[in-house]
Amino acid sequence: MQDAGESGAGGDLSWFRQEFYRCLSRRADALYELCDAALCAEGPVRSIAELSLTGEHRRGHGSGYAALSRGRVEIDRLRTTLAGTRLPRAADGRLVLAVDITSWLRPEAHTSAQRILCHTYGRGKNQHIMVPGWPYSVLVALEAGRSSWTAPLDVVRLKPGDDAATVTAGQVREVVDRLVTAGHWRPGDPDILLVADAGYDGPRLAHVLADLPIAVLVRMSTRRTLRRRPPPRPPGTTGRPRRHGGDFAFAEPATWDEPDITTHTQTRLYGTAYARAWDRLHPRLTHRTAWVDHTGDLPIIEGTVIRLQIDRLPSGAQPKPVWLWHSRTGIGPAMVDVCWQAFLRRFDIEHTFRMLKQTLGWTTPKLRSPEAADRWTWLLIAAYTQLRLARHLTRDLRRRWEKPAADPRRLSPARVRRGFRNLRTHTARPAAAPKPSRPGPGRPAGTPNKHPAPRHNVYIVTSADRRKHKHHNTTTPSHSHTDQTG
Repeated sequence: MQDAGESGAGGDLSWFRQEFYRCLSRRADALYELCDAALCAEGPVRSIAELSLTGEHRRGHGSGYAALSRGRVEIDRLRTTLAGTRLPRAADGRLVLAVDITSWLRPEAHTSAQRILCHTYGRGKNQHIMVPGWPYSVLVALEAGRSSWTAPLDVVRLKPGDDAATVTAGQVREVVDRLVTAGHWRPGDPDILLVADAGYDGPRLAHVLADLPIAVLVRMSTRRTLRRRPPPRPPGTTGRPRRHGGDFAFAEPATWDEPDITTHTQTRLYGTAYARAWDRLHPRLTHRTAWVDHTGDLPIIEGTVIRLQIDRLPSGAQPKPVWLWHSRTGIGPAMVDVCWQAFLRRFDIEHTFRMLKQTLGWTTPKLRSPEAADRWTWLLIAAYTQLRLARHLTRDLRRRWEKPAADPRRLSPARVRRGFRNLRTHTARPAAAPKPSRPGPGRPAGTPNKHPAPRHNVYIVTSADRRKHKHHNTTTPSHSHTDQTG
């Protein structure tokens, strides 16, 4: 690949646009122009049909839905193409990946299959409410510094019966394999850092991915209790050796000892950031949940616990400490600072979700089939990647009431999208012009639909626990549906 900064719009961006077109094996022209229309439309995307009003979309208003319903995207090839692009790196040169689950909520789509009750927050007086929809596990690469950019590498829809932790582990394994194949990691390079929030079981991910050059960093609940190494056995002691030492309770300072590492960092927004680290702490595992099928003794998964405390928050609220667990032991002070700074950068994935949903219109279409939703999702992942590759090629077309960008080379994704229409004319445009045609007769007026769409159940959870079959009934004003476990 050429360097986009030197070769202009004919470099990485044109290469990706051509490779993306080759990943569309059916209705390629319609899908490709639908992606371009989402990139060049004025304002947020409101519907698939309205995208046909843009000049970049040369087909009829029904071609978009038809392409999403009957088109085909070679997803594995597109994943390989995403791994072949230039990726951001942390300050020390390592790749930092972040994974999280976001949902496409479809509460009233009773004819849509494979809906799952998705966890939401902030609805109904800031309560946790389960809403039917399609959950997607998204994996991105993070960059250093203050930015709202990420590099999406993979997205997987969780199906009924899927275990989220198992899906995430397989997703990370495949992404790392593609990154190694693409040359983003070579022997001798720093380990790839995977950052996740408290909803993920970090020790389990570290155990499953132990054969990969990847280190796991997760946030843990302040109610967790880990174990130390057992003390040495006195001479002449008989019986089975102890596997766990004393408790290390996050909420009980009396159980802490002197930290192995202490660092202080001055920050612009949060004052002084105090990080303390304790080495070789592990959770006490039991033959339940994820380890129910494990044979033999459960593993001892040691890691480094990091406690981050800051002076203040920009909102003025009282800051609370953050507990992190890193899957490597024996790390130094520099790595401790890399860990908590990488965790703060994990929130950039929320900016990506907001861009996909509120600007590119990811959850706007009322698509019936989950397969069509997957195609639309991958189109927008490709669209966002094009914006990332064009971020240094577009001008800042700001509104009169907006402030100029502090650095014209660090525009936000929304501002890069404003100038993409001008840049598109200088890049590869492999889609062919539409052929003249006439619309079909359709169903005669006044004739009722004799083949109504089937209605589907809503699955309660994604966990594939076949020994527990719980049923939950939900009733709508006109239909009653029985929800089942996967």
